[in-house]
Amino acid sequence: MLSYQHIYHAGNLADVQKHALLAWVLAYLTKKDKPLTYVETHAGRGLYDLGSFEALKTGEAAAGIAVAEERGWFAPDHPFAKVLKGVRDEHGRDAYPGSPLVAAGVLRAMDNLQLAELHPKEFAALDELMAGRAVRVKRDGVEYAKSILPPEPRRGVLLVDPPYEIKDDYKTMADLLVQVHKKWNVGVLMLWYPILKDGPHKPMLRTLEQAIPDGIRHEVKFPPARDGHRMIGSGMFVVNAPFGFTEESARLSKLFGTLA
Repeated sequence: MLSYQHIYHAGNLADVQKHALLAWVLAYLTKKDKPLTYVETHAGRGLYDLGSFEALKTGEAAAGIAVAEERGWFAPDHPFAKVLKGVRDEHGRDAYPGSPLVAAGVLRAMDNLQLAELHPKEFAALDELMAGRAVRVKRDGVEYAKSILPPEPRRGVLLVDPPYEIKDDYKTMADLLVQVHKKWNVGVLMLWYPILKDGPHKPMLRTLEQAIPDGIRHEVKFPPARDGHRMIGSGMFVVNAPFGFTEESARLSKLFGTLA
């Protein structure tokens, strides 16, 4: 299925969690003067207009990044805040970065970005946006990751951020992380997942925690963005998290806790 378009959900509270942690991880890794590889399996279009009809229709950004900024969750020197400022300076005040632009905003010229996206329209936008800044492939991200990992250079991050359009996605992503970890045991692996009222993520996490017991699970809860919305939280399962990740994720948890 290729019906999912993230513009309807860009800048929501799940994005805030995911992008804040991603920016922090990459900023930590770039402190060392050694190149790294960033691979993303479901890149999307990379840039979103929060003033668009689609974004305004759902109101998820208004209940997400707008609230986080109004409450001052991120100091100006936080990696995520720096990325947001850079993207808005270049693309306008309603611009919001997808994870490809979050990564590009933190990484250096020596680093290697590789982005996969299968949706034709999303890939076309991504291809234009990231030309000259990253390798872009119109391909199934799971198969792409399996084909290129471990990467060169071996230092690096894999972000797996699927739309979970079908039930089997949960099993597929768990299998992917387990397989990649066996081949690339030094890679920082970051898997995002939604927390829905009926808990379809729970079997996936049981598989991951049994296979990779050292992985870190970070979850935040928040009110539904609108009546009838099934998502009540957001999670990240992180393998080989850098030093200090637990403290940064705990800080985020405390901030999300104020929403209730």
